[in-house]
Amino acid sequence: MENHTVVTLKKGEGRTLKAGGLWIFDNEIDTIMGTFRNGDVVTVHDFDGYPMGKGFINQNSKIRIRMMTRHTEQEIDEEVLRMRVQNAWDYRKTVMTKAEDLNACRVIFGEADFLPGLVVDKYADVLVVQCLALGMEQFKETIVSLLKEILAADGIEIRGVYERSDANERKKEGISKVKDFIGEPFDTNVEIVENGVHYMVDVVNGQKTGFFLDQKYNRLAMQRICRGKKVLDCFTHMGTFALNAGIAGASDVTGLDISEFAVEQATANARRNGLQNTVHFRCANVLDELPKLAEAGEKYDVVILDPPAFTKSREATKNAIKGYREINMKGLKLVKDGGYLATCSCSHFMTQELFTKTIREAARSAHKRLRQVEFRTQAPDHPILWAADESYYLKFLVFQVVDEK
Repeated sequence: MENHTVVTLKKGEGRTLKAGGLWIFDNEIDTIMGTFRNGDVVTVHDFDGYPMGKGFINQNSKIRIRMMTRHTEQEIDEEVLRMRVQNAWDYRKTVMTKAEDLNACRVIFGEADFLPGLVVDKYADVLVVQCLALGMEQFKETIVSLLKEILAADGIEIRGVYERSDANERKKEGISKVKDFIGEPFDTNVEIVENGVHYMVDVVNGQKTGFFLDQKYNRLAMQRICRGKKVLDCFTHMGTFALNAGIAGASDVTGLDISEFAVEQATANARRNGLQNTVHFRCANVLDELPKLAEAGEKYDVVILDPPAFTKSREATKNAIKGYREINMKGLKLVKDGGYLATCSCSHFMTQELFTKTIREAARSAHKRLRQVEFRTQAPDHPILWAADESYYLKFLVFQVVDEK
């Protein structure tokens, strides 16, 4: 709820906010005048009293205030929330390549859609919600109701909503994890279609909200490269890159993942798409398995590296660099001369510059020469809001491994 508390910034602080970001950290605040409860919407002033807008406050978090508006006269009510949700949906309808890409997509992406701390993914006729900010808890169910109404106006009826607010970030906000239905229970196994590939998504037990939607167009880009090729897909999860390779006509595809559950899902998805004869999966620790494959003399036309984030904090970046260097060096040793390496990082702490530098070092160590095919990032349903660095996290690079003839 809103109150009349005024938060004043220290002189020289609020640089991210002034550049277009939405976060104010605890060490940027000078004074707080008024009484409030954590989660309340408060007014923010610059050091000289200039109004900066409104946001919800939480003294449990280092991100002390998440801004909701730059207009201090604007009430954060249902009308404003409706406008934000409608804008988010209209944006997806505009930027997705084909109408069928809306079958499974991210419809709300937190700060980048000016609804900080809230993510909503759409899987066919199911919505999955993830709320990571205390202040957004009060708006969560209203936003879901508005989204269902807006989708219905486009002829899309939502049969169920499930909340996957079970990430550790909730602890930093002083709130407990939640994993439950919003509304009536329903069958949470949902079939989606992406790039012509059919998947069964388990929104209760799958990673994050059930599926990694952000690689949608990167997977599509790999289809043309994998046609007729022998492919190795590392950290395959539900088999997404492997199945895109298979449906594009790859001659032989192997997918590796350390999770037995993921391998079972991927294998079922291969059968679902009639690819069981060319796309195979097995459970393995990728870091251990790649040297074994190299020792056995295996070579691939295409190697795909889609590891989990090696760092979720700035402090762990140094170790992450070692991890990315090692996995890329091992992957490169398995690529045939003239073959292709696709590699990515999903941590926003691993900047584009740092990631490319790390790959360059890996190539030097593996004695490989790289020719860049393309650089890509997350699909546009995960928009990048400049000055909100956390919204830019996925870096995806495709290289040809070239040998001078």
